[in-house]
Amino acid sequence: MKRIGIIGGSGYTAGELIRILINHPHVEIDLVYSRTNPGKLVSSVHTDLTGQTELEFTDDPDKEVDVLFLCLGHGKSRAFLEEHSVSSNTILIDMSRDFRLKEEPGIQDRTFVYGLTDLNKEAITASKSIANPGCFATAIQLALLPLAKSGLLDNDIHVHAITGSTGAGVMPSPTTHFSWRNNNVSWYKPFVHQHETEIIQSLEQCGAKPTLRFLPIRGDFPRGIYATSYTRFSGSLEEAQTLYTDYYRNSCFTKLASEPVHLKQVVNTNYCHVHLHTHEDQLLVTTALDNLMKGASGQAVENMNLALGLPQDTGLRIKASVY
Repeated sequence: MKRIGIIGGSGYTAGELIRILINHPHVEIDLVYSRTNPGKLVSSVHTDLTGQTELEFTDDPDKEVDVLFLCLGHGKSRAFLEEHSVSSNTILIDMSRDFRLKEEPGIQDRTFVYGLTDLNKEAITASKSIANPGCFATAIQLALLPLAKSGLLDNDIHVHAITGSTGAGVMPSPTTHFSWRNNNVSWYKPFVHQHETEIIQSLEQCGAKPTLRFLPIRGDFPRGIYATSYTRFSGSLEEAQTLYTDYYRNSCFTKLASEPVHLKQVVNTNYCHVHLHTHEDQLLVTTALDNLMKGASGQAVENMNLALGLPQDTGLRIKASVY
């Protein structure tokens, strides 16, 4: 059994990660670090885990493990690694955006691989330092990668994507408060969202030179991302479907849907569903995923599995009812 450590154990992504890993057949959690909850049962914070684990939070993060997940806020992962040494034998998976961009300097002699499994699977398998993608970035890249890889992404790309409130993290804010968020919709960070740079980096890795117009929207639901991306496309719907089917033929969790997709198909699962629609000279690609699973913790476990030499889908084949 591989020993797992989690740093920043009280947030939403950590809760999902713990839920997955306590049911994973090849790992056991040795360490869940939280500065604010030492000595408390993990299930006292992540109450959905009541009766499933007797793990306790600790304020000592320096126990050696085989895999260490950093479930920290942006900027805090680098700060943690500047203060704490991690063995070079430990697989490090960072959930923040601190190491996603190639121009970001490494740390502790580590160079991070961008952990989008549908793009960098071979590099992830050979790496001990993995930067987990952002949730919006995952949904949008999975919509566009087949076009970029085929040299067909040479026009402006317009993306509207709506996200659940858990995407903003566990700490309350004026725009995540229930009485504000409920029965409400609003946009934020139009055309300057922080995930744009990692999206463009991956598309450029495929040879594209994209112009991305991304409008993020706050939804009045807790979980999920529903993204619509459209761009000029000269081919037919059948040609687009062949292109996407070929690209995702061996994908564990990215699935092409013949009918329009909706969030209830993917919430509480690690799947991303993709639907294609053409109108005149435009291709509309809709992607739906759970921001805490495929957009965060589920994908992190995919990365862990690959780095450990396990089948990519180990411990992740869960599927909720649509009701």
